[in-house]
Amino acid sequence: MDIRMAKYGIGEIVRHRFYPFRGVIFDVDPVFSNTDEWYESIPEDVRPHKDQPFYHLLAENDETTYEAYVSEQNLVPDETGDPVSHPDVKTLFVELRDGHYVVDAQQAN
Repeated sequence: MDIRMAKYGIGEIVRHRFYPFRGVIFDVDPVFSNTDEWYESIPEDVRPHKDQPFYHLLAENDETTYEAYVSEQNLVPDETGDPVSHPDVKTLFVELRDGHYVVDAQQAN
């Protein structure tokens, strides 16, 4: 299995290609690294391949904030420049600069 380089990086703001949510990336798995139960819960007709990067997001939609785990094929850049309202953003990142969050260097260690 070839492992692809991740298209997106920590601190980038992305949105889901099909579902109405967006978020900031706080971790990346080079390939699928969640439970079989989680994977099987995705409808088969939209289930992504496991051999691609998967992203951990501090996510938000119109109702709430939460953590999401999304395949690279289902993400697109968020071009709004708007901040993400998830309450954990301020614990992982120090500022929003030019549409990207800057990692808190002390948290990275």
